[in-house]
Amino acid sequence: MTDIQGTQEGQRLAVNQQGTAHWKHWGPYLSDRQWGTVREDYSANGQPWTYFSYEDARFRAYRWGEDGIAGLCDSDQRLCFALTLWNGQDDFLKERLFGLTNGEGNHGEDVKEYYFYLDNVPTHSYMKCLYKYPQARFPYADLRMENARRKANPASFEYELLDTGVFADNRYFDVLVEYAKQTPEDICIQFSITNRGPDAAPLHVLPTLWFRNTWSWDHTVSKPLLRRVPVDHPGRHVIEAQGSAQDIGTMYLYAEGADELLFTENETNNAHFNWGANASPYVKDAFEQYVIHGQQSAVNPAAVGTKAAAAYSLQVAAGETRVIRLRLSNIAAMNEPCDATTFASLLQTRRQEADDFYQAVNPYPLSSDLRNIQRQAFVGMLWNKQFYFYMVKEWLNGDPAFPPPPPERKSGRNSTWKHLFLKDIISMPDTWEYPWFAAWDLAFHTIPLAMIDPVLAKQQILLLMQPWSMHPNGQIPAYEWSFNDLNPPVQAWAAWRVYKIEARMYGTGDRVFLEQAFQKLTLYFTWWLNRKDVDGNDIFQGGFLGLDNIGPFDRSNIPAGISGYLDQSDATGWMGMFSLNMLRIAIELASHDVTYEQMAVQYLLQFLFIARAINEIGDDGENLWDDVDGFYYDILHLADDVDINGQKFLSMKLRSVVGLVPLLAIEGIDLKFLASPNLADFRQRFDHLLRSGTDLTSHENVDIRSTSGLMQGIMLALVKPERLKRILARLLDENEFLSPYGIRSLSKYYEQHPYILPGITAANGQPYQVRYTPAESRTNDFGGNSNWRGPIWFPINYLLIEALQKFHQYLGPDFTVECPTGSGNRMNLWEVANELSTRLIRIFQRDPGSGQRAVYGGIATLQSDPNWKEFILFYEYFHGDNGAGLGASHQTGWTGVIAKLIQQWAEYSSPDHPAQSPTPDF
Repeated sequence: MTDIQGTQEGQRLAVNQQGTAHWKHWGPYLSDRQWGTVREDYSANGQPWTYFSYEDARFRAYRWGEDGIAGLCDSDQRLCFALTLWNGQDDFLKERLFGLTNGEGNHGEDVKEYYFYLDNVPTHSYMKCLYKYPQARFPYADLRMENARRKANPASFEYELLDTGVFADNRYFDVLVEYAKQTPEDICIQFSITNRGPDAAPLHVLPTLWFRNTWSWDHTVSKPLLRRVPVDHPGRHVIEAQGSAQDIGTMYLYAEGADELLFTENETNNAHFNWGANASPYVKDAFEQYVIHGQQSAVNPAAVGTKAAAAYSLQVAAGETRVIRLRLSNIAAMNEPCDATTFASLLQTRRQEADDFYQAVNPYPLSSDLRNIQRQAFVGMLWNKQFYFYMVKEWLNGDPAFPPPPPERKSGRNSTWKHLFLKDIISMPDTWEYPWFAAWDLAFHTIPLAMIDPVLAKQQILLLMQPWSMHPNGQIPAYEWSFNDLNPPVQAWAAWRVYKIEARMYGTGDRVFLEQAFQKLTLYFTWWLNRKDVDGNDIFQGGFLGLDNIGPFDRSNIPAGISGYLDQSDATGWMGMFSLNMLRIAIELASHDVTYEQMAVQYLLQFLFIARAINEIGDDGENLWDDVDGFYYDILHLADDVDINGQKFLSMKLRSVVGLVPLLAIEGIDLKFLASPNLADFRQRFDHLLRSGTDLTSHENVDIRSTSGLMQGIMLALVKPERLKRILARLLDENEFLSPYGIRSLSKYYEQHPYILPGITAANGQPYQVRYTPAESRTNDFGGNSNWRGPIWFPINYLLIEALQKFHQYLGPDFTVECPTGSGNRMNLWEVANELSTRLIRIFQRDPGSGQRAVYGGIATLQSDPNWKEFILFYEYFHGDNGAGLGASHQTGWTGVIAKLIQQWAEYSSPDHPAQSPTPDF
């Protein structure tokens, strides 16, 4: 195996971690969308999409961040650089990616552009992105009107940019953006612009450099400066960026062959909004006024400001590629900053180093197609790193330079999180549709990130557990739309997995990190115990838990006509899993430090309490497990004045991932760990529990010990083997959960037989019901932008695969089930896990027969056009029957775990690799 740390990129990561060279100082941290975020919303009604719109962004300075196309910035987002274009047809410059707001989109918010993240490495010493820009007028109005029309029929497809015909006859530009660092503060930038159309076409290119506006909100902040540097060299232009020594120092943007330099201020055009006079005649939209409308006075003739651009006016022949080279550097007065030979050599070197790095990450035999898919998954993860800045207290109070915000804000969104102060680089779910962190998404991001940059993965896990992010009561913030919402508590699982992945791939696990995470997660665990167990009986609630519209009603806000509360199989299953994750970490830490032994005992007991509760019938007859159906269900406890046939609770017999979550609570402890003298008391107490016949271990619903499997040790699981088989019979049934492309989020049975909540109707007289919907949501629940009623979601699939692998380690190869159910084909659980992995990989893989990728469905351009077909998009979720990508189109966030599945498949299952006993890194 090639040593990852021995590659050039590995060495850069090492010196960056040592602090001797800050290779990560500049990166793709500039958001794809800042408008429409909660951070920029100062409205009275809490409607970010309408308060700060796409059109507003041309004229208004942002408060908390910046956005741009294929851009980069420093790690504090002081100085930003991005691509600006104009095709000679649009009414305004293309400075940022366009998309529909939640209210405009046919299925919620939706970016309406085509861009592909093609390469990147953890230090961002090489990055590549492709943007496709139409030569005809961009169809903004058409996209809005047609999607608005389609909203009347929730079953209709989204209307996409390709559907408008704007790409007909290939009349578009491929704009390939590459960044290559010579040193951490010296970045070569190359734009390769290709006219794919049949005729010559004009294109204005304005590489733009600007400072994030900090001075408008705080008058004590010194205003930075961009200025033109006189250069005695024809065709060469230089912009000097003077920042404070505490952030970027002084940087220079060198631009060869530009027609001219343009300068203005990154400040709001107050006059445009009738907000009074502008502080300066030079405002944010000046370049639009100058380039499109010919207003010479719009730009500053003194060639100074806080926003500047090098302007290129091109006429690109059919099939021609034009190259523009720039350089952003801390070196003054460079002689040949944009020399073509120097650029070509550096770009080739950095590309090769990227190839070497990813080959070292995955040295196993792999087809070029699968290697490309894995590489683009890693790359998307790295481009999704964004600068995130949000001070809730200051946001609630408003800014001193402006009128105070409406009083409604004081008790509105996030008002109980006044302590939260985040200013960091965070891995986002999607750079346009979700340009903010989400707690359980982020946990999954760390799995592929740990493979290529374990330091970053560990930072991301600890980020939301700091005193300035975690609530004083122990809650981890969910996401900026509502920090109070509750996501599944998967952070302990992620911390353990990152620890083990780093140990496996890089030679050693970081115990200090594991201790830090464990201590913070103890607070979070306690918060769950105290806040989400209404009756104190170890059965948990939790609300929607990130599963949006999976039930017949919003599980976080039970309708008044129903009232009561839900005992949730998924919340209880997540807490069982959380207990086992914490137990496993505690045992690892206790094997070196006896201090953690009692915590191991505590989490063992807590798991046993939960296992007893989820598997036993309560005093009132309540049971989350349905022995007739062989499945776990939620239990609805009705309000005092409501009953159904005299019953005060109702088993909601809906087969969904809610009832699969208990499978995830499975953990094994190798006996060799229990030999540690630091675990003597734990071992004694555990043996006592087994001997004493206590109801915590005497019932048959928890399989405590196994000696027949591949590992000799203790197996703890919420689901005993007999029940596991019954659940798997449904899970692996192609008429229920098993799709050709993974596990559906809802049984396909409900396509023809919708579930109807018995005995209760809504205020309009309609029943509460759930129908299997394999694609986009057909309801407006949660804005209509998410659907857990059928599609395939990677996070649940990934955890199910890992759970099956763990069961296999302890139940052994003789424990088999039918896969698919009814086929007569028997598989052990490792083989089942491999089959599920293969089906998920098949979403992206080119079919050897048809040459099609399931992810792109019937989109002919993406399937067959040579200028599109090798670029992979990693969607939010996938069609439950045909695997087509749905939802956010760049969610290489949790869908990025495909990189780990491909890695494991290459190591253990590839026909090109020798068969061996699996030794997974959990």
